[in-house]
Amino acid sequence: MSRSPLIIAVSLLMLAGCDRAAEAPAQPVEATASGEGATGTPTRAFAGTPIPDLQFRDPAGKVLDLGKQDGPVLLNLWATWCAPCVKEMPQLDALAGELEGEVKVVTVSQDMRGAELVTPFFAKNGYKRLEPWLDPDTALSAQFTPEGVLPLTILFDASGKEVLRVTGGYDWGAPEAAKLVRDALKPA
Repeated sequence: MSRSPLIIAVSLLMLAGCDRAAEAPAQPVEATASGEGATGTPTRAFAGTPIPDLQFRDPAGKVLDLGKQDGPVLLNLWATWCAPCVKEMPQLDALAGELEGEVKVVTVSQDMRGAELVTPFFAKNGYKRLEPWLDPDTALSAQFTPEGVLPLTILFDASGKEVLRVTGGYDWGAPEAAKLVRDALKPA
């Protein structure tokens, strides 16, 4: 008994599964601060949510106590495997410089392999203002985005309450991005 007809039939069935049009990427990279074509649109739906009282470490062991931050915080959850996250990092580094003294920009990696991936990523890209905070247990993702959508950026005011959230990629390098942050922090 020959197995070749069976092998051919199985091969054809497997190839037929590849004959579908490609789906949209899971995490599109293109986004603009104006919202046009953006995957991330600013929302105030979660306004009032308190900043979590969690601690994170950098690769050297320095501790960041998120709940004890002085002043407004722009918190970004990202990962080295996330294309929109990687695209945002230099933009967030520049934004941190533009908002220096007004808002602290905190980026926390959700990479489960932590420093093993984040340390070379930071070394390669030479960020001047961002620090490599690590959350290998993904405590922040579990709290804010259980569905795992990254990047996720949340703005907390000086009292530690959320005022703005962007889920998905966003053009933090656009001039209107700093204005968005400043306007969100103005008293109502």
